[in-house]
Amino acid sequence: MAELTQQNKWAPLQASDADREKIWSKSRTFAGDVWFRFRHKPTAIAGFVIIAVLILFSLLGPLFTPYDYAVQNLEMVNIPPVMKVYVGPSGEYLYITQSLRIITVGADGKVGSQLTRVREESDKSMTIFESNGKEVALYYGGSPYVVADEATGNIYPTKTLWNTSYLLGTDALGRDILTRLMYGTRISLVVAFVAALVNMVIGILYGGVSGYVGGMVDTVMMRIVDIISTIPLTLYVILIMQVMGDGIQSIIVALGSVYWVDMARVVRGQVLSLKQQEFVLAAKTIGSSPKTILLQHLIPNAMGSILVTLTMLIPSAIFMEAFLGYLGIGLQPPLASLGTMCNDASANLRTSPHELFVPALMICAIMFAFNFVGDGLRDALDPKLKK
Repeated sequence: MAELTQQNKWAPLQASDADREKIWSKSRTFAGDVWFRFRHKPTAIAGFVIIAVLILFSLLGPLFTPYDYAVQNLEMVNIPPVMKVYVGPSGEYLYITQSLRIITVGADGKVGSQLTRVREESDKSMTIFESNGKEVALYYGGSPYVVADEATGNIYPTKTLWNTSYLLGTDALGRDILTRLMYGTRISLVVAFVAALVNMVIGILYGGVSGYVGGMVDTVMMRIVDIISTIPLTLYVILIMQVMGDGIQSIIVALGSVYWVDMARVVRGQVLSLKQQEFVLAAKTIGSSPKTILLQHLIPNAMGSILVTLTMLIPSAIFMEAFLGYLGIGLQPPLASLGTMCNDASANLRTSPHELFVPALMICAIMFAFNFVGDGLRDALDPKLKK
């Protein structure tokens, strides 16, 4: 920008593009300004993209999988996503299951069928199977178990193959983990979104009325909130689940009846500060009813804090649902949720750690994504950060 001297303060700027960019900026609305700040926060955009991908994964994913989340295949129990296979006498690939059976695997990683068991030789700690007209032996006397030639005892060479039939493996009942992960993510997101919506409605109305009316009404209403807050939330939810029984409806009611207290406090604080503003006095002057002032003036102006609180409640509700499922008091089999998948995998943690790692990683991804979006909204909706 051109130098302005003390003697010539009002000299016009030079007509250059560089000077024009320094003194001119595009006018934006409030929503446009919020979006501008939000999309310039990489973590917030990353969280938003992750949430969108997970929603598509849970809704559209089951349409492209050949498996059902509840169908059991006891011949394919606890098969990992990466298999250590033995190259048999005819060049076929053989995999040892945890139930001491041998299944065939194609060169492309497709899982086949179990081999026919010929006989058991317990004195030699081996089981004889038939593979392409030849006998192979499964030695289970030592660790690890091996497949060897029955006559010579020579161990067949090994190779590592990716499981293309079950990309994430199978669980203890032979169910496809990827398919159950899709349904489990869907259930967890539905529970979280519905519970958060219920919390938002109750919290906004309760906190708004408390903050706007004030006085003794505010005191009594907030003491009720304090009493509910002193009860351990986990214990309270568990008690409600025990009274109402198992099911997704019970989980939503349990979460919706507890988690609204934080929203109510946030809305009350915002309403207490906003009801002293001039636009509220103007609305009262023209004869607006308290209902109109609360719903059309105060609540919309507090929407920034409400949205931020809402994005923080969603991962909390997801974690609580997963925790209930892990304790075994959430959804009951064969329904799948991220919590029930963790519960099912805990019994085979030593032999099949991937069964617990997959749903736990999904829970972490969901919680990080919503926290990133919440942080981005908090910064974008803060008027002090407007540039």
